[in-house]
Parts: sequence; structure tokens; C-alpha cells
Amino acid sequence: MVQEVIRKNKEYRFLINRFKIITMVLAFVLSVLLSSCAGPLAVDPVLEARTAIESADAAMGDWEGSWKLEDESDLGQMVTQVIALGKGKYRAKVLGEFDTREEPIAVLEGRRDGAVVRFTGPGRYEYTEFQIEAAIKDGQFSGSFTGDTVGSFALERVIRISPTLGEKPPKGAIILFNGKDFKEWKHTNKKEGEDEVKWELVDGAMRVKPGTGSIITRKQFTDVRLHVEFRTPFMPEARGQGRGNSGVYLQGRYEVQVLDSYGLEGEDNECGGIYKVGAPIVNMCAPPTQWQTYDIIFRAPRFDGAGNKVSEPTLTVVHNGVKVHEKTEARGPTTASLGGKATEPGGIYLQDHGNLVQYRNIWLVEL
Repeated sequence: MVQEVIRKNKEYRFLINRFKIITMVLAFVLSVLLSSCAGPLAVDPVLEARTAIESADAAMGDWEGSWKLEDESDLGQMVTQVIALGKGKYRAKVLGEFDTREEPIAVLEGRRDGAVVRFTGPGRYEYTEFQIEAAIKDGQFSGSFTGDTVGSFALERVIRISPTLGEKPPKGAIILFNGKDFKEWKHTNKKEGEDEVKWELVDGAMRVKPGTGSIITRKQFTDVRLHVEFRTPFMPEARGQGRGNSGVYLQGRYEVQVLDSYGLEGEDNECGGIYKVGAPIVNMCAPPTQWQTYDIIFRAPRFDGAGNKVSEPTLTVVHNGVKVHEKTEARGPTTASLGGKATEPGGIYLQDHGNLVQYRNIWLVEL
């Protein structure tokens, strides 16, 4: 079912960039040279993501390649998501393809040994079982498997970028954050005149300043199409809700969770989930430090003339280019919402949950 949904929504798929690092460096150098005559150019998003991920942890992230039997028979594509767990520990989720809820081929445990990260663990593919030994060394992820079947695999890092990253607001859109100031925002639950935003401005983004409180737009809305870009911090030793937590609330009431849940199961309280309401169709969370996108269509609840609710609010959420919710109903305000009357407009609310989550390029179109 998941695969059918994703195939039907190919236009939402991640753009998979397979350029080697030398190609990206040359492209970046060329862009710098051209900037003197063509004006400032945006940073290459692939280079930006690769630099951020590898600066945090060179083993972490997406890997892609193929595997084969010892007789050279090709077994097709193999991909792996490597999660950094801190203190030299890692977990590698081995799959046949990205962006699926199918059972993994293997979940390997890894440990750093100097410049090498070594992995081991059992695997299963169709009706065969085997043991995997693998390592990340010099920018390559390779290994072998023995048991009911014998063979090897070789993977290279791949950077997958959301197709809506950096998307410009259309004509008539309301710009909520332009990277320069907080004039469209205020802190929640503070008196007028005392609600100036205390979050930080960092390289054209806003960053949560833990303990200062959540923020909300000064303007209020009902039905909207919202675009927001975010990235979670690198917190390898943190777990669960303590790992890059924040949230985007529509009408101040309905939360789409922000969390570093890269490589996890994709639950309703993880990234892409409508908090405690609905899990995403598939976990589209990118590695921490990489910029991600939410494109959300929100339809507020409807009421009749007597004030009776006639339809629930719905959210359609596209996470990093893949539709993970389609008109999902939220039957009540989610946890930590601002409450208020569902009959009235509400702001776009960004949560301070104590982690250094960043946001940028936030705009919406009223529907």
C-alpha cells in the first residue's frame, strides 16, 4: 500500500543527486566565479547538506549502491541509513530502497575504530538468512555477507534534497520570515510590548533559543498553504523526544511534529507525524543538520450557523517532497497547543522544546 501511494506521487519524490564530490566542488567554484557578474547566487543545496552532515559525523546519513552474490550475480539496489548514536556508536538500517515501510534487510550495530566504523549483524532477504560484516572507510561503505547465501556490497554516500527546498513564494503570498527579522512574530503568552522575539538570527535562519518560549505569528489565519524549512541539530547521545524537538502548529492548535527521527519507524510523535493523531505514510526525515521542508495544506474546522462543528480540520503534509498525509483529520487540538476557540483564526506557532532547531523561508498563501 505504501509503495502504491508513493508510486502515485512520483512528483513528490526526493531528487536523488549522485554527483561525486569533485563535481559539486567544481560547480560551487564556478558559481562563485560567476557571482561577480551575475549577482549573488544561492549556496548549492547538495554541497550545503553534504558539508553539514560530514562536519557533524562523516559516517552518518544515506548510502546507496548494489549487492551481488559470490558468482557476480547482481541482487540489485541496496541502500543504508546510518544513524549516529554518540560515543562512537552507530546503527545502520539496510534496505532495498529508500522511503518505504517494508521490513529492513538488516539492522546493523556499529562502532568507531579509529578512522573506520565497523558494523555487524544478521540479515534476512526473502527466504535466506546471513551474517553481515561491513565498514565505512575512506568515504566508502562496503561489506560481505555469509550464510544461506554469500556475497558482497559496495555503497557510496548520496545526498537527497527536497524538491521544494528554497522554493520562492508565489505572487500574493504572505512572507512570514525573510531571514532578516522577527517583525511578523511574537512570543506566546506574553503581554503586548513584552513579546519581542528572543530567538536568534543565524545565517538567514531563525534558531530556537531554549527557555525563551515558543513564538507565533502576529497575523492569524484559517485555511492556508504553508511552506516552511527547518533543520534539527546534531544530538547523537539524545533519544526520543529529546532529540531535535520542535513543532509547527496550524491555527495555533494542530501540530506537525519536528524531530530528529532519521532512520526510525515514523510514528505519530516523530517527524512528519501529526502529533498523536496520525503517523506519516512513510518516514521522510533527513539526517540532522540537513535542511528539510514541510509543505502543508490546512483546512480549518467548519461550523454551522448555530456553532455546531460540521467538519473536522484536515492537514495534507508533504515532507521533503513526499506526501505523508492527505486530508488527515485532527479531531481536537494536539498536545501543547495554545487552545482557544476553533471557530476563530489562529497563528502559525513554532515550538520551543529546548533544542536548537532552526527555521527559514517561511511563507503561506491564504486559501
